[in-house]
Order: sequence, then C-alpha cells, then structure tokens
Amino acid sequence: MTETDGLDATAMAELVRKGEVTPLELTEQAIARAEKIDPTINAIVHPRFERAREEAAAHGKNGPLCGVPFVVKDMRAPAAGEPQQEGNVLLKKLDHRADHDCYLVEKCRSAGLVTIGRTNVPEFASGADCEPHAFGPTRNPWNPDYATLGSSGGSAAAVAAGIVPMAHGTDGGGSVRIPSSACGVVGLKPSRGLISCGPDAGEFWAGFSTSGVHSRSVRDAAAGLLAMAGPMPGDPYSCRPPAADLTQQLKRAPGALRIGLADPSQSPEIHPDCAAAVEAAAALLEQLGHRIEISQPAPLGEEEFGLHFFRVVASHVAAGVADFARVIDRDFGPNDVEPITWFWLEHGRSLSAGDYIESRQWLAGYGRRIAQWWQEGFDLLLTPTMACPPPRLGIVNDPDRVADVTPALVRFTAAFNVTGQPAVSLPFAWTDDALPVGIQLVGPYGREDLLLR
Repeated sequence: MTETDGLDATAMAELVRKGEVTPLELTEQAIARAEKIDPTINAIVHPRFERAREEAAAHGKNGPLCGVPFVVKDMRAPAAGEPQQEGNVLLKKLDHRADHDCYLVEKCRSAGLVTIGRTNVPEFASGADCEPHAFGPTRNPWNPDYATLGSSGGSAAAVAAGIVPMAHGTDGGGSVRIPSSACGVVGLKPSRGLISCGPDAGEFWAGFSTSGVHSRSVRDAAAGLLAMAGPMPGDPYSCRPPAADLTQQLKRAPGALRIGLADPSQSPEIHPDCAAAVEAAAALLEQLGHRIEISQPAPLGEEEFGLHFFRVVASHVAAGVADFARVIDRDFGPNDVEPITWFWLEHGRSLSAGDYIESRQWLAGYGRRIAQWWQEGFDLLLTPTMACPPPRLGIVNDPDRVADVTPALVRFTAAFNVTGQPAVSLPFAWTDDALPVGIQLVGPYGREDLLLR
C-alpha cells in the first residue's frame, strides 16, 4: 500500500487516478490515523468508519477528489441516517438523525470524497469555542491544553492532526478562519451564494453564514470549493461559480496587486505575536512585487457593529433551536441547553421583528461601506486572522469571560460575513509557545480566483 501520510487531497486523488492507491486504501489509512490520534484531540464525534469502507470499496475513479478521506462538520449539513446533533445534550440523548441529504453532502459525494465522520462543534454553533458539554472539548493538535476555537474546531483539528487532508466547515462570523488560524491550516470562507444552503434553507444567519473548506494547501482549498460550489434551484443569492480550471489558475501569478494593510499599531489590543505575523506577511508580499499600503475600510471596528451583529445572530440561534423543537416535538428548556446557549436563546426570543429589521438594515449599510473600500482601487486586504493567539481550553466557553475574549477572536473576521466577501486564513507564524498564528486575506466579492492565486 502506498503511504499517504502528509499528502494533501490533490496528491491523494492523483494517486487514485494513476492506480497507485485505491479509495479503500486511502480510507483505511485515514481510519487508522483517526483511531490512533482522535482519542487525544476529540475532533470526530460521530465516526462512520464502516459506511466509509463500504462507500470507498464501491468507488471507481470518478470525481475530481475520488477516494479522498473527508470529514463533515455536524452543523447544517444533514446526511440521511447520520447523526445531526450539533453539540446538544438533548439531541444526543435522543440520538437524533437526519432523514435526508442536503445539497452539500450530495455534491461532496459526487466529487468522490469519502466521509469518515462528523466533527465536533459548540452547541448549535452559538459560540467561538469547540467545547460542548455533550461531547467534550476538541483539543488543539499542537498542544492539547489549548483550544481549537470554533465553531468548526473539530474539522480544523482533524486536518491539522493529519487524519484527513480536507474538511467541511461553516463560517458565520469567522468559524472556518478562526479555528484554521488556531490549528495552523488553510481556511477558506467563500463568497455568499457560492455554496447552496438547500434544500432546508435559503440562507443561514441572514446570509452571513456559509460552508467553507479547511485544508492542508491552497490548491486543496480551491479543489474543495469546486466540489461544494454551484447554484441550486431556488437559491436566493446568485454568485458566478468559480471556473472549472480554478486549481490550474493557481499556477499563474496574479500580477502586482495593491494590498491594504490593517495597521496593527492602530489597534493596541492586538497581541504582539499577531501583529508581528501580519507585518512579516506584508514584508513578504512586498518582496513578491506587490504594493502594500497602510489602509483598511474605515468602518472596520465600529463599536455599533457588535450590537447589530449580536441581534441578528441571537435571532437566528433562537429560530434554529425552534426548528429542532418542531422536529423532536418538544421545547428546549434551560436544562436542555448550555448556559451560554440559553443566554443566546433568551435574547433572540426577546427581540421584536422591528429590532431584527433595524439591525439587518444597519448591517446592510455597514456592508456597503466596507465593500466600497475595494472600489478605491485595492485588490486585497491583509489583516491578522485573530487579534490573539489560541487561548487555553475553558476560557472561551466560560460565561464570566466569554464577553471579554470573543471580540479579539472575531474583530477581523465577522465584517466579511456581513459583506459576503471571500476571505482566507493562512498559517503563517508561531508563538513562543509553539502555537500557530494565521494571517487573513480578503478579496472582492466573487473573486476567489484572485484571492487564492
């Protein structure tokens, strides 16, 4: 058997096409890695090893990612007969399972990906941690005393630990990019509308949330996007799908770009390690021939943003829990969810329709003001992914500390969920404690080609 440890998804798929390895062999190796590594990090909460073996054995060589082992976040990605519990104790107790496939799961299967399990999430993805009471915390593969963050922490950890080369995640305020930074992998949040939310929803979190890709390489981020993207009937947003040769486009230099740098010196709350990483990235980009200017969208960091973003997210968390309540035919009480989730639910339920619409309208204007910066001739924006390195476990889901910690996590990410623009976190540096630090690049709407090149 050809050994595939350390290879990215693109290289694995090429081995399958050449006949040097079979989909079943790739799957067996991934399962062996999961059985060895996952007991330490707790990334996969719903293994599906036997079904994965059956699917891999039935594979031919069809699909651009044929036979590549994969994991799916246990959030908004139902698969028929599979657990759909989203980090909640009650849904776990009831062994709640989906009765249908969503479009994303169908597309990933058609691309040839073999799902070996579903990954850990904070309860209902309502926090920036990945430490649900129902399944326990996911631990950072680089140091198990530290957090992976979230909400896609399980998926990011599975890639960082080498279990799989690529994983599904969702990003509503940074939930792909933040754990990718914490775990030292590539994390792509695509443009709004590229990946369908159907058939269950037209949008998640007012269009702020989208599925995305965790990967070992940028070319895998492109390949994963191609596997997941594409319009479906009734989708409320329209974004031109990436070209079929997106992965080939990565081989061509993008030319000299005008890149704005979010000046770390203007944000004293940014940790020195994160400031140093983004400054080093800017220097490298200059060496590569790009034009770096200290500039960022003026509204970035406006204090009023937090209030309106919180209102919209709280409303949708409450609505999402209500959807599950209808399915299981019982309400969720304070003993059925974690204290932080109950906090979100109470606030979401207390808001009026007028409150919600006011915040949607404010955020729509905010998004236009942010996106206007790109009309001034900039190609990309460079920022830290987070304003702090990964914290220790237990801090982000501590009700007494979460309000102080969360702003540093989402400061540079959530704005681009509102605008719907593509953004990618790239592993770039290390702290003195040997923890990863990511940098973020943000592109114009619909320009994943430019961003990834």
